[in-house]
Amino acid sequence: MPGPAVCAGSAAIVDRMKTLVIAEKPSVARDLAAVLPGTFDNQESYLESEDTVITFAVGHLVELTDPEDYDERFKKWRMADLPIVPEEFRLRPRDKKAEKQLKVIHKLLRRDDIDRVVNACDAGREGELIFAYIYETSGVDKPVERLWISSLTKTAIKEGFEHLRPGEQLRQLEAAARSRSEADWLVGMNATRAATIRGRAWVGGVVSLGRVQTPTLALLVKREREIQAFVPEPYWLVHAEFDPRYQGLWFEGDETRLKDAKRADEIAAKVSGADGVVESVERKEQSERAPLLYDLTSLQRDANRRFGFSARRTLQAAQSLYEDKKAITYPRTSSRWLSGDLVPQLKPTAATLEPIGEYAAAARYVVGLQQLPLARVVNDSKVDDHHAIIPTDVEHDVSRFSPDERRVFDLIARRFLAVFHPPARYARTTIVTLVEEERFRTRGKVTLEPGWRGVYGLESEADKQARQDEDQENESAELPALEQGQAVKCAKAEVEAKETRPPPRYSEATLLSAMETAGKLIDDEELREAMKESGLGTPATRAETIETLIRREYIERAGKDLTPTPKGLQVITMLEEHPLTSPELTGNWEKRLTDIEHGEDDRSAFIKDIEDFTRATVEKIADLDKEKLRPERVELGPCPRCGAVTGEIIKENSKAYGCTSWKSREEPGCGFVIWKRVAGRTLTPELARQLLEEGRTKEVVSGFRSRAGKPFRARLVLNEEGKVEFDFPARTQSKEAAVAE
Repeated sequence: MPGPAVCAGSAAIVDRMKTLVIAEKPSVARDLAAVLPGTFDNQESYLESEDTVITFAVGHLVELTDPEDYDERFKKWRMADLPIVPEEFRLRPRDKKAEKQLKVIHKLLRRDDIDRVVNACDAGREGELIFAYIYETSGVDKPVERLWISSLTKTAIKEGFEHLRPGEQLRQLEAAARSRSEADWLVGMNATRAATIRGRAWVGGVVSLGRVQTPTLALLVKREREIQAFVPEPYWLVHAEFDPRYQGLWFEGDETRLKDAKRADEIAAKVSGADGVVESVERKEQSERAPLLYDLTSLQRDANRRFGFSARRTLQAAQSLYEDKKAITYPRTSSRWLSGDLVPQLKPTAATLEPIGEYAAAARYVVGLQQLPLARVVNDSKVDDHHAIIPTDVEHDVSRFSPDERRVFDLIARRFLAVFHPPARYARTTIVTLVEEERFRTRGKVTLEPGWRGVYGLESEADKQARQDEDQENESAELPALEQGQAVKCAKAEVEAKETRPPPRYSEATLLSAMETAGKLIDDEELREAMKESGLGTPATRAETIETLIRREYIERAGKDLTPTPKGLQVITMLEEHPLTSPELTGNWEKRLTDIEHGEDDRSAFIKDIEDFTRATVEKIADLDKEKLRPERVELGPCPRCGAVTGEIIKENSKAYGCTSWKSREEPGCGFVIWKRVAGRTLTPELARQLLEEGRTKEVVSGFRSRAGKPFRARLVLNEEGKVEFDFPARTQSKEAAVAE
């Protein structure tokens, strides 16, 4: 890399100039020093050689200042002072520790022997902002170049320093980063103050709102309301067993459900023991292509589905694989494609996986290909800051990986190898059997060529999802050889009673998908790709958005599900129909930030629109009808203790589901109550209703925590005294059922 180096001391003559490199983290600074020429002396907060000084931030050292730093009067939260819109945003150190490191970097930037600066923060929007704020607060004006790399291998670092980009090339990325930061400040700071002032009496405490967190919360609340409003409807399925041995499901047109139990029984009785005929046999060959390579969001989704990992846990493992183990490329990417210049590295990368037993066969196949199939792998137009996440082309010592790192690496390695394998091919058979003018459908599937699925040795995610569908017909791998017109006999037919189910609660996997598409339900991964620029937040920020909602007690984890708390429900109720709750609006803002990044939108116009939106938001919150602020309170039915005599009911309040006979401590009424918080999780109205109506929850409930903080699952039971107890599943039956506090 560099040229001239240094001289120290204020009075000394500068005879050798140096380059200052600013990394985002200490570990990255050490990685850079290991590659750059020269011997580096390790100082307290930087490393120095004859030609180069390397220092580091520790994430964000600088942040936008609070309102009270602009004017003392903003220390008090008053609606009359809102909105607060600074003419020019000010910056300050994030905390004392950040201030100490910031002073070190500023001192280095101001040294007379430093004539050149390299921004080596993470190559993305946030890395650009970290450097921009540090550089701005230093007050210096020295040439800046940009290190832009997608992995921390020695080869990538060396090539990155050989091809440094002029700082000017990243001005639009910096503009987008500043715009995002200022927009979040304007909307979050003003909306939070306005909502807190207006809703303090009903919500309690600070009502934190934000440009991304509030529409994300609105998605969860909307789903929860759909679940609470859902009224299950009974329906019936008719299953038949035929001789020769195969099964079928009754259908009529596209419908397999019968709404009338009597008709279902009549069909079963009519066909049982009757002769039938194979009306049709349809055999089709189908193929399934390998899924696209991972970006961060799709990696987080899969890790949540397969391992139950939170989005943050997956990101932490991926970041460690990138920074510490040098095993994967930059994880905070939104692209699922590779750029053309990576093609020569693809076979060498596959070769690094060959020594690892479980990948050996798949890696040998890829290395042995004369020509790699690149149609679904390489697309320069779909690679922006960073390409898809793939393994690096260095030796991988998986024994050094933590269990989390090993699982995440396994997903990335298998996906990388799978994408170069041919499609999986199946033979699907559909048989329609006619018995007494009633039709039964039978489906079978045989794998002809495993193709890419052989890399996994398991069924695809699409098949898993299909199996989970409540009415999915069993797809048998083995069906008897049947021909059209063949006579068969219905050995027996049985009726299965079922109920429609409410929509499922969001898991982190499905919430990440919803955030990626601004709440639109899109299953097709290539259509979802087209929606990315209009999603909620970015791949790098979505995990933290979910964690922020949990920290602020707006949502909570219940096993794999995410559920809004009463406080979260109330916040969205208060803002009902306000554009701040709209995923589409925030998705549009995210699209504009991307356009600013590409030079296709104007930063000042975007901020002006955000300021106007902020003013309108404050006005709307200030004018909220008091009735809108009152919490939603559900009624669950008659009180089991006194309802039959007094007509009192069980109604929700802020902390419990209790009998309306309670008036005060002096007039406690019958005293029946089911507390909302049980062993660390909130009981939904749905669970409370099951306890009241049936004395127990229908299924085992997840998301509880013991006093020691360990997660557990149990069925809830209402005992004779009206107290909630735990009924543990059989495998934990040795534990005594504990009475919930």
